[in-house]
Amino acid sequence: MFPERCLSILPGEAEGAVLVTDEPLSFWGGVSPDDARVIDVHHSLHGLCLSGSVLLMPSSRGSCSGSGVFLDLILNGRAPAALIFSGSEDVLTLGALVAAMMFAHSVPVVRVTPSVFQSLSTCRNLRVTQEAVEGNGITVPLDPPPTSGIALTEADRAMLSGEAGPSVQQAMQIICAMAAQQGAPRLVDVTQAHVDGCIYASPANLTFAERMADLGARVRIPTTLNAISVDHENWRAQEVPAAFGVPAARLADAYVRMGCRPTYTCSPYLLPTAPKFGEMIAWAESNAVIFANSILGARSPKHPDFLDLCIALTGRAPFSGVYLHQNRRAHFVVDVELPAGADDALWPLIGYAAGQIAPDRIPLLRGLAPGTPSVDDLKALCAAFGTTSAVPMLHIEGITPEAASQVVRDLPQKTLTRAQLAAAWDQLSSGPERIDLVAIGSPHASLDECRAFASALARRKRHADVSVIITAGRHVIAEVERDGTLAQLASAGVNVFPDLCWCSISEPLFPPKVRTVMTNSGKYAHYGPGLSGRHVRLGSIAQCADAVVTGRAPAHRPAWLA
Repeated sequence: MFPERCLSILPGEAEGAVLVTDEPLSFWGGVSPDDARVIDVHHSLHGLCLSGSVLLMPSSRGSCSGSGVFLDLILNGRAPAALIFSGSEDVLTLGALVAAMMFAHSVPVVRVTPSVFQSLSTCRNLRVTQEAVEGNGITVPLDPPPTSGIALTEADRAMLSGEAGPSVQQAMQIICAMAAQQGAPRLVDVTQAHVDGCIYASPANLTFAERMADLGARVRIPTTLNAISVDHENWRAQEVPAAFGVPAARLADAYVRMGCRPTYTCSPYLLPTAPKFGEMIAWAESNAVIFANSILGARSPKHPDFLDLCIALTGRAPFSGVYLHQNRRAHFVVDVELPAGADDALWPLIGYAAGQIAPDRIPLLRGLAPGTPSVDDLKALCAAFGTTSAVPMLHIEGITPEAASQVVRDLPQKTLTRAQLAAAWDQLSSGPERIDLVAIGSPHASLDECRAFASALARRKRHADVSVIITAGRHVIAEVERDGTLAQLASAGVNVFPDLCWCSISEPLFPPKVRTVMTNSGKYAHYGPGLSGRHVRLGSIAQCADAVVTGRAPAHRPAWLA
């Protein structure tokens, strides 16, 4: 009998071969919903199938949409038999919770101590019961799942009892279950929500949304929608197959039917409704959450898909995570060696490498202020950080609003070296020099990014073999149309698409003959190879424009990394 007791988050019975990793994994963009194989080419489990395994990993990372992928795997019998985490985890846990509460499918979720995690990692097979985890002569007793000890208001109890209808009751049940496993003492009012579950990550997303809509669900706080998986108005004319286009559009329509605004953008911080400093919000979409917390000083945990809608239906969220002041503190300092003469490709590299240094703890980055990053630079940094880190925020000395209040005197210090930036570049920029497609807008491009790209292409001729696509929110596209930038881009052969984003774009909008993509996005440079099956190269806006004209991108590192 192992001396340490661990926690059953979701009870159940399961048995399977052990699959272990010390590296968190995003199920969206990292795991195929079709066959449960790991498609993240940068992950140590790449190519392995997770079905039927007892999966041990520290936590998840990356996209909030992982809950939808995991739910789909569960409903179709392709999921891991059980999940064992060594730290807190919300995204996959929420997918398992929805599977159990709404669809009567159970997958055990267990949280263990780091020492138990190491011991279980040596086992070839594990069995999970209601009372213990067993394998290779090891027995780890499990404490039962946490019960809800949260203090509910009279209005909370009314929603939980069904007085506001079955959809709100279901939403409150899910919220309370998540609050219990997070240890939240109560629920908190939020002023607005941003729903990520409108991406057609899997058929389970549609099943959940239409079930809630059919129950009469209506949001009770202002709620924006993330990018979806098709150009809603034009997907048929773009010859997107109906087998994909119909359910993707139905998913978006279900959320609009529930009262969400059809903003269809993964950059909601660019909207006029962007939250203010200290505002309690409920956002999903990893880059948006990190930008809101870090750059704007608003407060939102990285809510998983499905929980985002539940909060929008009730206006209430578990009072946990970075809603709490003490959970927003930096855990260590990262001194960044800022290369001289760097261009805008530096910022996604910093975010990506910082996330590798800080996979599960909030860092304070120092040394970036002399680089005077723009809002778009910070957008790129936050998006790339969210790709490699599970935490919902970071601080940047001299730039972000809460950095000055951090007490750094006794914090551990680390260094992000130029060599680490070069290694990140090598990870994100591989493949042949010939470029077939230039991809801008992950997260959705801003007005300034569109203008900068148009300026870089001015009076230059697009190479006949290169396609160019920008994805942007409807509000930004309206602005670039008003100021003439859209016409400039069109004359340069650039296609600008609303609603969908690079992380959800598919053939034939993604040109089928493409072999190598160039992008200015660290996020898409990471996910793109697994999602599209193509090589992806990283570069600055200027380098992307050069590739449009020449059809090539130098394979060597930029001079400022040499």
